[in-house]
Amino acid sequence: MSGRLTVVGMGPGHVSQLTPEASAALTQAQALFGYTRYLERVPEYPGQRRYGSDNREEHQRAERALACAADGTDVVVVSGGDPGVFAMEAVVCEAVERGPPEWRALDVGVVPGVSAMLAVAARVGAPLGHDFCAISLSDNLKPWGLIERRLEAAATVGFVIALYNPVSCARPWQLERAFRILRNCLPEVTPVIFGRAIGRPDERVTVAALSAAAAADADMATCVIIGSPQTRIIERPGKERLVYTPRSSPQ
Repeated sequence: MSGRLTVVGMGPGHVSQLTPEASAALTQAQALFGYTRYLERVPEYPGQRRYGSDNREEHQRAERALACAADGTDVVVVSGGDPGVFAMEAVVCEAVERGPPEWRALDVGVVPGVSAMLAVAARVGAPLGHDFCAISLSDNLKPWGLIERRLEAAATVGFVIALYNPVSCARPWQLERAFRILRNCLPEVTPVIFGRAIGRPDERVTVAALSAAAAADADMATCVIIGSPQTRIIERPGKERLVYTPRSSPQ
C-alpha cells in the first residue's frame, strides 16, 4: 500500500510564521526529509524518523522521500519559505516525472508557507503592492546571461523585483553586477530593501537608494526587493519609514 508525500513550507524560520496546516502535517508525518538546518527547527515527535541532508542534495532528498512514501510511509519533505517558490516542490515534481511509475501513483500534497519576499515586504510596508516578479540570481541551473536579460526586461517594464539567492561563497560578484544593470534602467533613488533572516534572532532589514545599495549588505539568508519607478517612501517622524508601490500605474 502506498503512503503519502507532502511538501511543507516552513516560512521564513520563526515558529509564529508556521501555518496551522503546516504544523499539523509535521506532527502527523511518520518520516521527515529535509535540509538538516530546517529539520532542526521542527520539534521531535515520538516514533517519527528523520532524514537530514546537505542543502546541495535536493534531488537525492526528493528521490529518497518518494521511495519511502512508495513503501507505505506518510512522508513530509520540509522546505524553507513556500515550497513552490525556488524550493522543494519543483524538485519533487521533477523526480516524479523522471522516476518509476509507482511514484506517479502516489498521493502528493503541498502545504504553502510564507515566502521570503512576502516576509520582507511586510516588514517595511507594501513594496509588492503592484505588479512584481521574483528572480533567482543563482546560475547553477540557468546561464548568467539569461539572468541579466531578465533583470533588464523586468526593470524596463516597471516590475518590482524580488531577488532570491543574491550571493554565496561561490558567487560573491553577482548581486553587484545585478545592481549595475538595474542602475542603467531605474532612477537612482529607487528603494532597495535588504531583508535578512526575517523572524529569527539575527533578523536585519535595511532600506537604501539604488545608487547606494551595496552587495556587501546581503548574504544567502537575504531577500532583496528592488522597487519600481513608482515605489515610494513615506517618512514618519519618530517611526520607521513605510515603503510601498501604489496599486495604480500611470499610462
